[in-house]
Amino acid sequence: MSKEVLKGLIDLIDDNDTETIFRVLIRFVSEDKPLPDEIEAIIRADKSIAENGTVSYETVDWG
Repeated sequence: MSKEVLKGLIDLIDDNDTETIFRVLIRFVSEDKPLPDEIEAIIRADKSIAENGTVSYETVDWG
């Protein structure tokens, strides 16, 4: 499927559905570099895992 076909399909979308389609499509657009807050979150997560480990699914009380 070409980009031109996708562009044509987008023109067929009802205006009421534009926001929903935008949210779906934007997930497929890759970013070149992570944002500063994303880098900070990754650093904090890595530190937490290194210090505290992880929790297995079996030990979680899902009820």
